[in-house]
This record gives sequence, C-alpha cells and structure tokens, in this order.
Amino acid sequence: MKFEEYYWHGSEIRNIEIDRRQPGENDTISFEIDWSDSGEGKLIFEDVYWTKLNLNFGIVAPECIDLAFVSTDDDSDLIAFYKLWGNRINDIKLTCYVIKTLSTGSEIKIIAKGFKTTKS
Repeated sequence: MKFEEYYWHGSEIRNIEIDRRQPGENDTISFEIDWSDSGEGKLIFEDVYWTKLNLNFGIVAPECIDLAFVSTDDDSDLIAFYKLWGNRINDIKLTCYVIKTLSTGSEIKIIAKGFKTTKS
C-alpha cells in the first residue's frame, strides 16, 4: 500500500520511538498509531537518514493526524540533505515523508528509504 493510501485523518499517534541500537546499519523510527479506520498498529520508517520533529506539547488532547504525504523531489529539506552529503549518497533513493497533526499543529518530516506497517 502506498503511503498516501492510508487513512490518516483522525488517526491517533500514541507513541514515537527512535531506535539507534545499530547506528548507521538499522536506524528506525516507529509510531504506535490507533488508525481511525482499522485499529491499533505500528508505522515503522526503515533506514532513516534524517528527521525533523517539530512537536508542540502541553495541549491536553490526543495527538491526532491531520494529513500525511510524501513530499515532492523539490522539498527544501530533501534537497538540503542530499547537498549536505554531496556525491556520497546520490545513488540512494530516499523519500521525504511528512506527518502533520491536527490537535497540536505539529509537523514531522522523515527522510528514509521506506516504511512498513504492522497490526497489533
């Protein structure tokens, strides 16, 4: 299933975990999500190269997703990331995933090779 095909709106982020036990070999970011259309599960970004977590706290409300999408190839953070690494990663296809929340106005950007989902 493509990233944009998931039912994002109203789904709730319950937990975010960054796993760097094998740095550079298996960097992952996982989200425990209560999908509004199908129940609890995990969203796992694999082979993560970069992330920006612009999170707002202190709001007494579930962290509900407004929308999530794959950014275009002209995304400024994706371009800056490739530029930072120079020619060392030009042959690696990376995707910039964006998650925006409704309840706190937060934005999460993740540059990774891919993602998968699992059901609880």
